[in-house]
Amino acid sequence: MKRLFSFIVASFLLTSLWVPSSFAAEEKKNAQIENKGTDIVSNVSSAILIERDTGKILYEKNSQEKLPPASMTKIMTMLLIMEAIDKGKLSWNEKVRTSEYAASMGGSQIFLEPGEEMTTKQMLQGIAIGSGNDASVAMAERIAGSEEAFVDMMNAKAKQLGLKHTFFKNTTGLPVSGHYSSAHDMAVMAKELLKYEDITKFTGMYEAYLRENTDKKFWLVNTNKLVRFYPGVDGLKTGFTAEAKYCLTATAQKDGMRVIAVVFGAPTSKERNAQVTKMLNYAFSQYQTHPLYKRNQTIGTARISKGKDKSVEAVTSEPLSLLTKKGEKTEDVKQKVILQKNLNAPLNKGDKVGTIKLIKDGKVILESPLVASKSVKEAGWWTLYKRSFGMFTKAGK
Repeated sequence: MKRLFSFIVASFLLTSLWVPSSFAAEEKKNAQIENKGTDIVSNVSSAILIERDTGKILYEKNSQEKLPPASMTKIMTMLLIMEAIDKGKLSWNEKVRTSEYAASMGGSQIFLEPGEEMTTKQMLQGIAIGSGNDASVAMAERIAGSEEAFVDMMNAKAKQLGLKHTFFKNTTGLPVSGHYSSAHDMAVMAKELLKYEDITKFTGMYEAYLRENTDKKFWLVNTNKLVRFYPGVDGLKTGFTAEAKYCLTATAQKDGMRVIAVVFGAPTSKERNAQVTKMLNYAFSQYQTHPLYKRNQTIGTARISKGKDKSVEAVTSEPLSLLTKKGEKTEDVKQKVILQKNLNAPLNKGDKVGTIKLIKDGKVILESPLVASKSVKEAGWWTLYKRSFGMFTKAGK
């Protein structure tokens, strides 16, 4: 077994795959060159279009500009909710209580009352479909203890994702000085959120009801009208304030390819939808993807020291694909898997245990973390003693 593990790490699992012959590492430069003189969008402050699995930029306009994101802020709020569910820290059916502070939120809301309880699933519906500020704060308080502590988590996650043009002051996007993001950063957050495939069951829903069997039945209608009127759109989040104007981070899937389009600062909701539609049409007419791995697919086995289990499966943390222009020729690339050494228990589900890379002409064109498929607790002294005793016994034979 040790010999097999050493072979896996040493050989890096070099495997032939397919990739476009002109797939370039300089994504930003290519995005600008391809669209020079034929700008796709107009009448917005900034915009970006990316392919989800590779993160390749297909188009951008002022994508690094710091701007108020309004309710698109809730993409990060939903990301931390989905992470908590994925790690078992929160369940779908758990009832979450609404504090007086959460119930006092202005702006868009689902009109939670102090002391009212809703399940995580219902709260997420209220956030994803109805853009409920009250539901966002209630979930923040459940996960972190207070909105302030949750905002710290949001900014820590932004730093982890390498976002250089984002800083949060609240969970909702309500106007406040120093609360900002960019089209590029918002696309990265959306990319991360879409790792959790269940999220589109909420963001892709056009309408739903809360308190359905009561006299306070509440109708939710998605503020993202493209969910209804553009085939394949199943998220993610709109935003509007007087300062931010009309914003939208949208995602759509067609023929196995998922893309993300972001606009900031459109003058009207109609114009916002029109500009996002242009980007989606461009992506689906010009590009195609070649899926390689689904999320949570086993790639290798990582050894663990001092754990109840001696090893854990290393799985993909997100879907992985290769991107080509339609009709483009392809050529070989190689796959390289590196599993971390010296991993010690305790280990949590989702902790990084390795990396998978796709390499072409000596250059890494795609890199993604491999994570632990489950949590591994630290072994007790008796278990460690028995293992050591067994090793001594074998050594003496």
